[in-house]
Amino acid sequence: MITEELQNLLLQYCEPESELLQRINRETNLKVLMPRMLSGHYQGRVLSMLSKLVNPKRILEVGTFTGYATLCLAEGLQPDGKLFTLDINVELEDMVRRNFADSAYEKQIVYLLGDAMKNIPQLDEVFDLVFIDADKKNNGSYYDLVIDKVRPGGLIIVDNVLWSGKVLSNQQDKDTKNIITFNDKIAKDPQVEKLILPVRDGLFVIRKK
Repeated sequence: MITEELQNLLLQYCEPESELLQRINRETNLKVLMPRMLSGHYQGRVLSMLSKLVNPKRILEVGTFTGYATLCLAEGLQPDGKLFTLDINVELEDMVRRNFADSAYEKQIVYLLGDAMKNIPQLDEVFDLVFIDADKKNNGSYYDLVIDKVRPGGLIIVDNVLWSGKVLSNQQDKDTKNIITFNDKIAKDPQVEKLILPVRDGLFVIRKK
């Protein structure tokens, strides 16, 4: 939603991608359908910074894709911390496991394949940070499943809440309506403090009171 020129300027003033993240970025764009789902350099640095500020012992990610955001979030983990990442796409499993194996965080990452709606209730953990970036129609359901598992002061971050600006359109498709319904739900939730960062496709940063 910002110009390419401004995006390039922003990249000049943030930390560079590691060689591994560069490789994941490149391979995702070359080999995977819908590569735009990848967080990318700038958003990845935002996720890394937020994670480092929280310094979490437990992270939950709903939606692994090729593992780029996972590794960015892992940069803030405490030495004995764990990151649980959930995805349903078994076709990407080999690529994702290789990416994790090539990182410094392999032993701290728990990669679970299957229906997140079923897997989240099975996790007996208290999370400091949750990142939701999966099928948008279920954002509200994921949020309801995780809110009681987040400690007071913990963060829930939800991606794609501006939906390429379609949330402002008078002609809204079903996906856009789902996004708006979720955004309205969060705006009215007294359990949390919230704001939307206009980063890439919109990051809802939600702090549990």
